[in-house]
Amino acid sequence: MQQNVPSNQARLNIQISPELKRKLAKVSAMEGKKISVLVRERIEENLKQIEQKVLEEKMRQAYLDLAQKNLDVSEDFKYVD
Repeated sequence: MQQNVPSNQARLNIQISPELKRKLAKVSAMEGKKISVLVRERIEENLKQIEQKVLEEKMRQAYLDLAQKNLDVSEDFKYVD
């Protein structure tokens, strides 16, 4: 039996341990949110953190590359005066 899924969402089936399911059910009741909402929010948070780390690493590498180019240029002009 397949339930209708809104067109802007995709269904994802996962398997978790019974203990994890119990913990999720407890948090779900405490926060008044469906388990699927809790899982979706956490996945979104984790993906944002991963994307942020990737961006920071790209920026760090770009800074190091630029610093090296600046050193190379300054070395080229070392004896100009």
